[in-house]
Amino acid sequence: MQVRKLSAYILRVALRKPFRHASAERHHSDNIVVRSELTDGTFGWGEGVPRDYVTGETAAGALEQFAATPLAEQITGDASNWHDVLAMCDRFQPATMVDDPRGCYGNSLRSAVELSLLDAYGKVFGEPVSRAIETSLTDLPNAESLLSKRDQVQYSTTIDAEHGRKLWRSALKMRVYGFAQCKVKVGADAESDSQRMRVIRRWIGPRVDLRVDANEAWRPENLVARAEGLKPFGVTCIEQPMQHEELAAQAELRSQVDTPIMLDESLTSLHDAQQAIHLGACDLFNIRISKCGGVLNSMRLAALAHEHGLGYQLGCHPGETGILSAAGRHLATTLGGIRYLEGSYDHHVLAEVPTTPDHTFGYGGRAPRLTLPGLGVELAESSVVARPKRDHVVS
Repeated sequence: MQVRKLSAYILRVALRKPFRHASAERHHSDNIVVRSELTDGTFGWGEGVPRDYVTGETAAGALEQFAATPLAEQITGDASNWHDVLAMCDRFQPATMVDDPRGCYGNSLRSAVELSLLDAYGKVFGEPVSRAIETSLTDLPNAESLLSKRDQVQYSTTIDAEHGRKLWRSALKMRVYGFAQCKVKVGADAESDSQRMRVIRRWIGPRVDLRVDANEAWRPENLVARAEGLKPFGVTCIEQPMQHEELAAQAELRSQVDTPIMLDESLTSLHDAQQAIHLGACDLFNIRISKCGGVLNSMRLAALAHEHGLGYQLGCHPGETGILSAAGRHLATTLGGIRYLEGSYDHHVLAEVPTTPDHTFGYGGRAPRLTLPGLGVELAESSVVARPKRDHVVS
């Protein structure tokens, strides 16, 4: 079976409420969506979430990159099994549009194209995308031990930069809803964050695993003090405390910080991961499918982390639709060793969900393994009909 055509769209997704952290405030998400069509008429959907402050990408830029990529030369040949499809995905290389020393520009487009192919061929094979993940993990060096099939996973929750009544209400709501883990967005004001953490711990209770995400808001001169100030609240991890440009300084200070440090904005590619390992800059990776360039690259990063004794979180971007939620679920129920899990927020975050069926997590963040062919989710085509679009006829 061959690919006949790929189409890319910009999909604007409105959020239920503004999402705030130290690096950005967001009322909507502009996502790149790709539809692949095979020669028998089967089609698949893929998605990426460009973030200019992370990888330098925008949705408009991803659309132009798609148009500039010689897809007819890359997405070629028959694919009759998952090995063929995975090889096809690896042949896809987005056109070079900017200087890209970190190897991350184009990751959201790579994610969208890859997922659309996995979805389409999964439908043809009558198998879920998790079967492709199993195949890839078996083939990856040092990764077969990470294969761990589960019927159910449990997602964590997030409290963003809220204050006052909203803050304690959010914390209480997370406790009542039965979450086991919660991430809290913190910023540059140490006193304010300490007060917020005190309120959160009081209302969320002593049993919930709390971690914080600074989104690059801290400076080298206060990293150690900020980490010490969080100890009374039982924080288990600090995500991206400093700017990517200060990674070497973070590595030098890491031995003075008892709380494990996770990289997010500084972890977008294999280049980033290798640099972080070389410097000794972190204890965990935050792996997001879109940010890291798809499911295959995400597995490679997990395998690299495992090889070097690091942990990892399987994360998500606020504003992902059910396409990326489903992809994350397939990975989460197949890949072992995940320290923290984020995703499947759909109805909790989006003002309107454009996909079916509903894969939003349930009570306590629990969600089942997906078993339908492909990703197991469909996008309402009416949501992209009037959107900016580019087409590539492949065969």
